[in-house]
Amino acid sequence: MKPKFQKPDRLRRLREVIENDPFITDKELACAFGVSIQTIRLDRLELGIPESRERTRRLAEEATNKVRSVETGEVIGDLIHVKLGQEGISVLETDKDMAFQRTSIVRGHHIFAQANSLAVALVDAEIALTGTATIKYLRPVRAGERLVAKAEVLSRSGRRHVVKVTTKIGHDDVFTGEFIVFAVEEPGGCGEDSRRGFD
Repeated sequence: MKPKFQKPDRLRRLREVIENDPFITDKELACAFGVSIQTIRLDRLELGIPESRERTRRLAEEATNKVRSVETGEVIGDLIHVKLGQEGISVLETDKDMAFQRTSIVRGHHIFAQANSLAVALVDAEIALTGTATIKYLRPVRAGERLVAKAEVLSRSGRRHVVKVTTKIGHDDVFTGEFIVFAVEEPGGCGEDSRRGFD
């Protein structure tokens, strides 16, 4: 049984939990605090904290404005945090349209696309393309589960960036990938010959 908090303690803890995990849902908060979803909604209103969808949308707007290599809508999932050339986080809410009808297991290309687009978004260039990827699917993902992908630029050498992405559901790793992403010269631009291969 979950511990019961007095209201002032619950409000303080609720603010802390949401600050640490801005896309946590009211249902998950209700389970964590041992109260009803309605109580969580009322607490959020009292604290002036919007629902998880709105929190995610605001974070996504802020993060997307920093990205150069992809346009809004080209990142699969919601990009909620980005430091160009360093790290980023995206969230993908899966649904039945992404899954096999018979099993409700999400198709792998959706999971890969989230990770790959996040890796590309971290490269501080007008054009960035994936050269190679080494990936592992660690467990099936069911429709309705939330995928949180975290990416980190491990190294950079010239135009070549090595980006590691780990995708989780809660505390469980479901996917890992190491992506080699290249910053590409604009066609007809100065500098290295843009017709050369990715070396």
